[in-house]
Amino acid sequence: MRIVQRVAHGTTRAAIGLEANLVRMMFAWVIMLSAAAGLRLAFPVLPIVRAPDYLVAGLPYALIIAAPVMAIALALRWFPNGAMFSQPRLRLAQVGRWRDVDVSTARRDPLFGAGGFLFSLLVGILLNIPMRTLEFMSAVPAAGPGAPIWYGVLFGALLANLVLLSSLYAFAFVAALRAMPLFPRLMAAIWLVDLAMQFVVAYAVANTPGLPSQVARNLLTLLDGNVKTVVISVALWCPYLLLSRRVNLTYRLRVPA
Repeated sequence: MRIVQRVAHGTTRAAIGLEANLVRMMFAWVIMLSAAAGLRLAFPVLPIVRAPDYLVAGLPYALIIAAPVMAIALALRWFPNGAMFSQPRLRLAQVGRWRDVDVSTARRDPLFGAGGFLFSLLVGILLNIPMRTLEFMSAVPAAGPGAPIWYGVLFGALLANLVLLSSLYAFAFVAALRAMPLFPRLMAAIWLVDLAMQFVVAYAVANTPGLPSQVARNLLTLLDGNVKTVVISVALWCPYLLLSRRVNLTYRLRVPA
């Protein structure tokens, strides 16, 4: 029992540390991703000679870098630290027997906050952003003028997928840290968007003429991996988000009846 309490206390402190260092983390993200983007642009599959072409080729990478930073900044502004958010009128999580408690009572409970097993979910959400970004950087090279149509479609589809989902996951991360009541619903919605985007990308690229067969196979492998990751996440975390005492206390202000 003491070990469990120590782990819960340690993860709660770690969550507080994450929140306290968000600005530093965002700064480090910008520095590291700028360096990675610079390396990608330095070795394009088609030569980039003119300065305007470098600017055009660099804009997507600037968007990749800025998207999660802007999402976190927006979420921090929308969800002030210590704010008491109102509960949604309609309860969607009806599994189990619970009774409502007021905000003050909930915040005094040791289980309140993003500690314990919930901290693992937050870490997973946060790590999902650099993992997918590095996956994009390694899978899709930069190219200068004259790239074929299929390359433009592939690059654009994967770029839209990465920018949208990295922004959503970054937003959800802050919502979880700040005990936003809609966080469990937000995660469910993001998982659905994530799955939908993989099929949208696959459809868009598959219907582009001239796509080399090897590129198509690599793309399908990439998208299949993303789908499996989301499905595993849903299978692992959905029961937890419904039944966890910590989740119900932190986001739904209720305890077991």
